[in-house]
Amino acid sequence: MTTPHISAERIAQIEARFAELEAKMASGTLEGDAFVAVSKEYAEVEPVAKAAAEVRRLRAEMEVLDGLVAEPDQDAEIKAMAEEELGELKGTLPDAEHQLAIKLLPKDSADDRPAMLEIRAGTGGDEAALFAGDLYRMYERFASEQGWRVEMISANAADQGGFKEVVANVTGTGVFAKLKFESGVHRVQRVPVTESGGRIHTSAATVAVLPEPEDVDVAINDNDLKIDVYRASGAGGQHVNTTDSAVRITHLPSGLVVTQQDEKSQHKNKAKAMKILRARLYEQERARIAEAEAGARKSMVGSGDRSERIRTYNFPQGRVTDHRINLTLHRLTEILEGAGLNELTDALIAEDQAERLANLAND
Repeated sequence: MTTPHISAERIAQIEARFAELEAKMASGTLEGDAFVAVSKEYAEVEPVAKAAAEVRRLRAEMEVLDGLVAEPDQDAEIKAMAEEELGELKGTLPDAEHQLAIKLLPKDSADDRPAMLEIRAGTGGDEAALFAGDLYRMYERFASEQGWRVEMISANAADQGGFKEVVANVTGTGVFAKLKFESGVHRVQRVPVTESGGRIHTSAATVAVLPEPEDVDVAINDNDLKIDVYRASGAGGQHVNTTDSAVRITHLPSGLVVTQQDEKSQHKNKAKAMKILRARLYEQERARIAEAEAGARKSMVGSGDRSERIRTYNFPQGRVTDHRINLTLHRLTEILEGAGLNELTDALIAEDQAERLANLAND
């Protein structure tokens, strides 16, 4: 476990800033935007300051105990007690320093954002569409466990069940932070219900998790948009409208195209399409900035590459393997039911933190 050293001066700065914020909050003089800004910073700094105070306390205790042990004329019983406590501290302090270092890692500004979840069936025909449906239900159940809300924005259902494509908006606390490592190719190995010979087939679906931008994040010029309206239609003549309510928006500078026809109202379809477009443009810009900042270094966990195979769900063996961190869990049913997904997301977050800490220590 590589943890960069955090100096006493840095800890003092953190605690001094927290004391300053506490005093401002207690003064009763803050109003409006100033109160909101200070309250936000206070909430962000408080856990860091508590972790810093714990490290300072443990280091001070260790210094005192080191002195007792080093004292040549020290009473043998006191010296033995000091050595025992010192041994315990040597196990506790590194963990406290590690927790502080994690809290000091640069935070992804999108971590607290809602997210747009997009799932598309890949190779495998009907079986891929069924698997896309399984993944959507997994994320729905996981969201419910987290106390989040899932709103389906658009869906292209497959004839045999599942989805060719489904897009949903997920809102709640820390949505993007938990789901951002789900982007990539998810592979399933199982015997399809339509397979009479009992042969295992491999199919895939692509997942993209995009943080939802705020209005200030993405400026879209109306002149950059080509908006087409047309008559919506569905499989087998279903959901056919008699008006031109379906909307296709093309963002000319990027070439991104979004279509929306789930609503009967052209206005609602346009609003949903713009929401998806904003999320895709925001993620495009985030990826460009991340690539520029990272240079040649590519994060093992958080590349977000949609063409990268990240996970395999093997039904015959009842296992799920995340290939980025070489983690295999024999809890496939529990994971697909949502409850077991936490272990995977937590492991991915921990791996990302460990990698970023190691990079800081080596810089």
